[in-house]
Amino acid sequence: MTLTSLTGRSGLLVLLALLLFGAAAGHAQRWGGRGGWRSAPEREGLPERRGGFTFCRLLYNSVRAEPAGHGWNTDYPASDHNFMLRLSQLTTADVSRWADGEPGYAVVRATDRTLFECPFLFASDVGTAQFSDEEVVLLRQYLLKGGFLWVDDFWGERAWTYWSETIRRVLPFYEVTDLPSDHPLLRAAYDVQSVPQIPSIQFWRRSGGATSERGGESAQPHLRAIRDEQGRILVLMSHNTDIADGWEREGEDEAFFFAFSGDAYALGINVALWALTH
Repeated sequence: MTLTSLTGRSGLLVLLALLLFGAAAGHAQRWGGRGGWRSAPEREGLPERRGGFTFCRLLYNSVRAEPAGHGWNTDYPASDHNFMLRLSQLTTADVSRWADGEPGYAVVRATDRTLFECPFLFASDVGTAQFSDEEVVLLRQYLLKGGFLWVDDFWGERAWTYWSETIRRVLPFYEVTDLPSDHPLLRAAYDVQSVPQIPSIQFWRRSGGATSERGGESAQPHLRAIRDEQGRILVLMSHNTDIADGWEREGEDEAFFFAFSGDAYALGINVALWALTH
C-alpha cells in the first residue's frame, strides 16, 4: 500500500476501472486513440467555456537534455486530457471545456497574457528548463499574486540541482522543504500516506518492473514545496517520480494501470482540489 488507505485506493481503482474498461471507455484515454505524444500545442489560448478547473501546462525552452525526456511536452497531451476527464468524472468539481466539449487543458508560455488566468500551472521535465529574465519576472508575479505551479517528472541529483537553481531565480527569498506527511493537501480527497514512485511505462517494461529511473540515485521519491510567509504553496515539486505517466498511460497496459494509475490520480485530484480552494 503506497498512497491511500486500502478502502480509498480500492474504491478509486474500481471507479477508474469501470470508467476505463466499461461503457465509458470510448470517451476515455487519449493514448493510442486520438493522441500520442505531440511536439507542438494542440490549441492556442485558453478554453472558451471556463468557469471550473483548467489544466494549464507551461511551455518553456529547454537548454539541456535528460534521458527519456522531451522537455515541456513530456507526457503531453494525453496526460492533461485524461486528468481533466477523470477529475470531472471522479469529483463534483466543474472543469473548463473547449467549445467542442473537449476537456479544457491548455498550453501557455510565461509571457502569455493568459498566464494570469490560470490558477493552476503544470510543468514536466523541468530539469531541462531555462527562463528568460522576462519569464522570471512574470512567473514571480504570477506565483506571488496567487498562482500555483506543480512540476513533475524530473529524476536524479543533476536534474534537481539544475531545477533548484532555476526556480531560485524566480523565488530567491523562499526555502524549499519537503511537504510534511500531515499537510492537509495530502487529505484533500484521498488519504495520501506516501509519495508513489511512478516510472515511465517504457522504463518499467524495459527494466522488468523497476521504478527508480536513475537507480540508487533516484530511489527515494519526494514531494517538495515552496511556501510563502503564510504557508501557502507557491510551487509543488514531485521529484524522482512521473505522476503524469499514471494518467497518460492509464489505458495502455492493464498491469501498469493497476500498479500506478490509482495512486497517480489520488495525488493529482488532491492537488487540483487544493489549487481550486487555496
